[in-house]
Amino acid sequence: MNPQTRVGVTELRRAAIEALKLNDLGTMTSAAPNLYPHMWSWDAAFVAIGLARCDVPRAITELRSLLAAQWSTGMIPHIVFNENSAGYFPGFDRWGTESAKARPSAVKSSGICQPPVHAIAVRHIVDRGRENGGKDQEAAESFLRDSFDGWLAWHRWLADVRDPDGAGLIEIHHGWESGFDNSPRWDGPYARINPGTVEPFTRRDTLHVADASERPDDAEYTKYLWLVQQMASVNYDDKAMQDVVDFRVRDVFFSGIMAASSDVLAALADDIGRASEAEELRGLSRRFRDGVASTVDPRTGLARDYDVLAGEWIATDTVSGFAPLVAGGGAQSLAAQRALLLGPDWMGYPGLRFPLPPSTSPSSPAFRPRTYWRGPVWPFLNLLLGWAAQRNGQGDLYEMLRTASLEQLADLKFSEYYEPFTGEPLGSLNQAWTAAAALEWIGSDA
Repeated sequence: MNPQTRVGVTELRRAAIEALKLNDLGTMTSAAPNLYPHMWSWDAAFVAIGLARCDVPRAITELRSLLAAQWSTGMIPHIVFNENSAGYFPGFDRWGTESAKARPSAVKSSGICQPPVHAIAVRHIVDRGRENGGKDQEAAESFLRDSFDGWLAWHRWLADVRDPDGAGLIEIHHGWESGFDNSPRWDGPYARINPGTVEPFTRRDTLHVADASERPDDAEYTKYLWLVQQMASVNYDDKAMQDVVDFRVRDVFFSGIMAASSDVLAALADDIGRASEAEELRGLSRRFRDGVASTVDPRTGLARDYDVLAGEWIATDTVSGFAPLVAGGGAQSLAAQRALLLGPDWMGYPGLRFPLPPSTSPSSPAFRPRTYWRGPVWPFLNLLLGWAAQRNGQGDLYEMLRTASLEQLADLKFSEYYEPFTGEPLGSLNQAWTAAAALEWIGSDA
């Protein structure tokens, strides 16, 4: 770590482990104390990556708990509800998934999904287990064999149900499915939604932040809940949802993760002798990698989403434009993405507290430095970009992201997101996946 870092790696590691313990519910990890008292799907994957650095069996338990919530269709829901907490809105009762035939009756969950980063987490667990040897290796390899078919079903569901035309782009039915909830990416699609009657609601998220303007406003939230009502009205049937929902967007960043994770899952299939499935998964990886590449805006070099209902591209200056970097691809494409990321609109923008990419470019008129996905820096996302850079052979980019991230996280706040110019921690503190990112960045250094 840089000599000017406020704390050393040993103290940072200790604090990160304590933050994860604070969120530990026994068999799953809450995303954050108070604000997010349940398990979120892609949060759990990053949490498992961090846990694998200090407790391989607990990392395995995290993903086993998530996989236990998998629907019979193969979908992995975006929230698994903690039975002991009612302090979150919208809770299980608001989702209406009690009538969804595919939901396992013993597990309460939402009815939508999030990006499939889970195979990448499984890869980390297997690698850490093998590094440790002994019981950790045995447990990790057993978990891979036991859980593989669940992850395979998840990827097949995404490919078959959310990309029925074979475009190589995953269609989402709610901004929450992207994980980039209120990003400028969705301004157009949401502007075209005219909600019907939405049941009254009382939000809780604004009670847990110092400034309510950091969060989406009530008008936005009404549209979010309207989409939930639409999906619940057809009992979350895959085909029927596509016909009734007012939000249908091909999400390029989700698709980039699908490409990367399918390739990782293919290698894991090779590990356990599942050759035909490995070939199938590599086919999916190529399909989604090509799909992502097809969206690149020749004017900006950034990848774009596609609004299915409007029949038009969504071109925004958001970090989702780096989906090709995540998906992987040819040397020329990756070099162009690297140059953009390091350039004056992103990591090289003047005045950034740390050279880390904001969620929306400060050059964009949509940029709002304190508002959720409209400007702040997200630590977990930097970890994903670093992982992709290392896989792509861009070791210098990986080191830049790692050094800056460790500097940022040395405040020991483990915040949900950070103001890009001041470095102020925003959102909820002791966010589990932020602490997990710190542990993975530290690696074996401590």
